[in-house]
Amino acid sequence: MSTLDDWIMQASRALDVPADSMSADLQSELLDLTRDVAHGVARVAGPLTCYLVGVAVGRGQSPSAALAAVTALLPAPDDAAAAGGSSTGTSITSTEGPAR
Repeated sequence: MSTLDDWIMQASRALDVPADSMSADLQSELLDLTRDVAHGVARVAGPLTCYLVGVAVGRGQSPSAALAAVTALLPAPDDAAAAGGSSTGTSITSTEGPAR
C-alpha cells in the first residue's frame, strides 16, 4: 500500500467513513479540482473548495454534480494565462500568506 492509501484508510477510520466511499476515480477528480482551483484562483482555495464539495455531498448532492458545479466556475486556461497565472485581479490572492 502507498502512503496515500494508508492515510485514506486512517482518515476514514478516524471520521467513521467507509474507506471505499472514495473511489480511485473520485480521488483523481478531487486532486484535479484542487490543482485547478489552486492554480486558477488561489492556492489556499484548493483544499477549501474540496471541503465545500464534501459538505455538498454530505447534504445529498452527488459527487459528480458537486464537482461539475465548482468546475464550471473555473476560468478557462487561456483566461488564467492572460492574467499571469491568476484568474482574477481580486484580493482573494492577497490572502494567500506565506508558503507552508
